[in-house]
Amino acid sequence: MASHVVDPHASTVQHHFENAEQQKDASTIGMWVFLVTEVMFFGGMFLAYFVYRQAYPAAFASASNNTNLLIGAANTTVLICSSLTMALAVHFAAIGKKELIVLFLILTLLLGGTFLGVKAYEYHDKYVRHEIPGHGFDCRDESGKPCIDAAHTPLFFALYFGMTGLHATHMIVGVGIILFLIAQARKGAYGPEWHTPVELFGLYWHFVDIVWIFLFPLLYLIDRSAVPK
Repeated sequence: MASHVVDPHASTVQHHFENAEQQKDASTIGMWVFLVTEVMFFGGMFLAYFVYRQAYPAAFASASNNTNLLIGAANTTVLICSSLTMALAVHFAAIGKKELIVLFLILTLLLGGTFLGVKAYEYHDKYVRHEIPGHGFDCRDESGKPCIDAAHTPLFFALYFGMTGLHATHMIVGVGIILFLIAQARKGAYGPEWHTPVELFGLYWHFVDIVWIFLFPLLYLIDRSAVPK
């Protein structure tokens, strides 16, 4: 009787695909299409930022100086490090190093959690300083003087919370997916034959990091200290 070799990853191929390679290609295309829609989603908010910044430059310059540059820079460093650990997780998934896959996914999780924790602290600071748009909004510089063009500074903070909040939401979703990937990786689900979920999530995580790379200069660096006297 001829021996029959069973592919341990054959069960991962869905019935409507001919083979694992075709399924991976379809999954990759699907992820890129999803990321394109995300670019358009964030693009609308970036467009609103640029339009209002051009309309009220003094208000945006004044409000930008109220963001915490040190915290923003620290979180940028954290996310860059998380991109490295995520890339290493994908690499070790491709060569079948189970322990290292789990290790670097956990490190990515910790870095993502750190980012969210720091962002929560920053939001609380804005709440204490009454810089949340709405009733009781009060934008003041370090000397206690009202921000320039105070009537329009809420626009900056509305975009600040909208853009960073949307980004943080993507981070929270990412943290949930990482927890799932860690659980699967510990069971030995990923290896050279099949590691598509880790690879595709890596694309998502890098996209979220790149969005922040654009948010950081727009919200924290541009117009820094460029406030009319």
